[in-house]
Amino acid sequence: MPEDFRARAVLWPKGHLYEDFSVGQVMNHHWGRTIAESDTLLFTTLTLSFNPLYSNREFARAHGHRDIVVNPLLVFNTVLGLSVEDCSEIGGPFVGVGKLTYHEPVYPGDTLISRSTTIACRVSESNPVNGIVTWHTEGFNQDDVRVIDYERSNLVRRRNPGGKAV
Repeated sequence: MPEDFRARAVLWPKGHLYEDFSVGQVMNHHWGRTIAESDTLLFTTLTLSFNPLYSNREFARAHGHRDIVVNPLLVFNTVLGLSVEDCSEIGGPFVGVGKLTYHEPVYPGDTLISRSTTIACRVSESNPVNGIVTWHTEGFNQDDVRVIDYERSNLVRRRNPGGKAV
């Protein structure tokens, strides 16, 4: 019987621990994501978002848009998703999001990229094996126009929970 490939598998560490973040640190997140018309129509349908700006081209044009508007929640989820590898992939509960601002509409065919800046780090008072890290994340389209920004916080595991707090 052939050797089980899982025995040869190597675990690659992913994500960052609390000590890997510092205030002022800027992370330009990888790749970006082009939003197809099918993405926004499916998302809008599945979330029962019946605003005609998101699904009716003629309605959107009649209200000053060049095309249907990508559902803003899809814009948020995409930009957040682009930041996960650098900010929160290792896990830890999502604490919350605030100061969410949509600056410009996104249209099918636009490509979104994002970057995050660490704006706060502190050890959790109630759970000192973790820290709380807050980032300011910005999303841009292919023309480098900011379309969204927000702050979000996550609980992030500490590398050495018994060590001195940073």
